[in-house]
Amino acid sequence: MAGRDSLTFDVVIVGGGPAGLAAAIRLRQLAQAQGRELSVCLIEKGSEIGAHILSGAVIEPRALAELIPDWREKGAPLAVAANDDRFLYLTRNRAFRLPTPPPMRNEGNYVASLGLLVRWLARQAEELGVELFPGFAGAEVLYDETGRVRGVATGDMGVGRDGKPTANFQPGVDLLARQTIIAEGCRGSLAKTLMARFDLRRDCDPQTYGLGIKELWEIDPALHRPGRVIHSIGWPLDWRTYGGSFLYHAADNKVSVGFVVGLDYENPYLSPFEEFQRFKTHPAIRPTFAGGRRIAYGARAISAGGPQSLPRLTFPGGLLIGDAAGFLNAPKIKGTHTAMKSGMLAAEAVFAALAGAESGPVEAAHYPELLRRSWLWDELHRARNIKPAFHWGLYAAMAYGALDAYLLRGRAPWTLANRADHLRLKPAADCRPIAYPKPDGLVSFDRLSSVFISGTNHEENQPSHLHLRDPEVALDVNLALYDAPEQRYCPAGVYEIVRDPRARLQINSPNCVHCKTCDIKDPTQNIDWVVPEGGGGPNYAEM
Repeated sequence: MAGRDSLTFDVVIVGGGPAGLAAAIRLRQLAQAQGRELSVCLIEKGSEIGAHILSGAVIEPRALAELIPDWREKGAPLAVAANDDRFLYLTRNRAFRLPTPPPMRNEGNYVASLGLLVRWLARQAEELGVELFPGFAGAEVLYDETGRVRGVATGDMGVGRDGKPTANFQPGVDLLARQTIIAEGCRGSLAKTLMARFDLRRDCDPQTYGLGIKELWEIDPALHRPGRVIHSIGWPLDWRTYGGSFLYHAADNKVSVGFVVGLDYENPYLSPFEEFQRFKTHPAIRPTFAGGRRIAYGARAISAGGPQSLPRLTFPGGLLIGDAAGFLNAPKIKGTHTAMKSGMLAAEAVFAALAGAESGPVEAAHYPELLRRSWLWDELHRARNIKPAFHWGLYAAMAYGALDAYLLRGRAPWTLANRADHLRLKPAADCRPIAYPKPDGLVSFDRLSSVFISGTNHEENQPSHLHLRDPEVALDVNLALYDAPEQRYCPAGVYEIVRDPRARLQINSPNCVHCKTCDIKDPTQNIDWVVPEGGGGPNYAEM
């Protein structure tokens, strides 16, 4: 853009999560090993690296060990080994312990904070010479005259709600690169534009998603069992709805508790947030929190479609990695090791492509082949049918999962198809409203008090980053047919139907925790989530 500064690098990476940082580290490792000059820049929309990172998390260290073999000696924050796997089926008042499915066994893994791990990875990247720029959101993809990607533009700062510059206006910067790596995480705004421009989704199934909601608690030391890992299915969800819980005992008397709901659910009256709050009141779960205190809250969507939903991963001038592409292993409920491995393989493909090109943007076409020859592809391929089987309902899916895990071992000669989540919602007239109990303030809470402890902050005067393609659709379709499901699927109270006296949709964008559920689940795809001013959003410390 005219009047903007520009910086030029060999590689620009958008997103400071495990995938982006692993790619940055591997690129610099390769450059140092071969004595080549290679400039690498990484931008992150959060106020600092880790500010927007949220995961359970039980971390499988396989990719980390490949990337940094001496991670223990270098002080990686993985100290609590998983030592007690429990898998529960819940009814309203009882819990039945089931055999832990093979994908969910955690021997050799660690209960940890992914936020702390990526902060540690950022230090390793900086020591290797990666230039890190937190607080800068990738707002636009830049193209050259031939249509190849030549970098990204960061968003302007100090733009008022009316779209005009304020006294604090600072223009964004054009970051130009021979290769641009998109590592934004799930449903990234740049990835959306690239998929549309280059038709990257032409030959794959629709991506499917889950919404993960998490709280961090400090509990009574007498109730703390470091390394215990509990997952559950069943109550409070009905048998047609995919989802379940996690409860991880970490270090320092802290427990991560969360709930994942598949965004292919059908009932527009369902509220993932309220289901999570209700889950914590179960007689087998509630005692964990006696005498404890809730210290953090957050939410994010995850890509769960498996390899059949992966788009074409490369385009002229760049590629997709991590959850921006969809490398989560849904049956394992893990994506850190797969995201990191995708970033490492992308780095190897990019490094080779840049070595063979004189100048200008290139396409790292070797990246998909490296993936197909890796353990990452084998792992995802074996897990590919578990999540789609839940379209048959919980009990049929459990039966199929047992067949797939114990007999077929992931080698079924078929691949089940995925369907788009936003097409699954039924009209409100065909569904039964759900009466959720009021929060008790002890183990269950409301949305606003939850958003408060997420540290979410946006500049109040900036334009809304939540766009309605057609404002009338929010009332004529969403409210009329589905009773405005956005007021329930949003875990942050962003969307609200206000009657004064006519109904209107009020968008409280400063509440947004950047989970992007609205962009995914809106039945008419009328909501477009784009990046707000850099540095805005949640500020997670240990999530």
